[in-house]
Amino acid sequence: MNDDIGNGDEPGGDPEEFDDTVLEEELRRAAAVLDPVPDELRQLALDAYALHDLETRVAELTFDSLVDAIPVRGAMDVPRMLTFQAGALTVDVEVTGDGLLGQLMPPQPAGIEVLHGPRPGTGLTADGLGRFTGEAPPAGPFALRVRTGGEVVVTEWLRA
Repeated sequence: MNDDIGNGDEPGGDPEEFDDTVLEEELRRAAAVLDPVPDELRQLALDAYALHDLETRVAELTFDSLVDAIPVRGAMDVPRMLTFQAGALTVDVEVTGDGLLGQLMPPQPAGIEVLHGPRPGTGLTADGLGRFTGEAPPAGPFALRVRTGGEVVVTEWLRA
């Protein structure tokens, strides 16, 4: 075993520049070989996670401008318009290269989290008129978690 890992003895190595992600990946591979997670346990974990938020309602995608709208010939950088519906709550979202612009109907204040898979979500706030904005457009799959009063609604996952 090499005790010099990460101490700067590698070519060009500097302890302050050591990349933890390389070490983490090597440790994950070693654990997968030496002590793999049993398939049954992995499935139990997935099933348990699926039930972690039973009170959450899923907002169904009812409109997507990529699918439901006729494209305008010659238009460049057209925003993507999305509408989600969960009971009486409607979430309208415009996705552009500059970020998100949205509106809740009926208008109401809410906390909104932009979910990006395993990464922590980005927090947004809808004002009293239900309007919200996000400065960074989502990259890759995303969903919105909307918290209004005592209700939690999560939109379907989409690819940006």
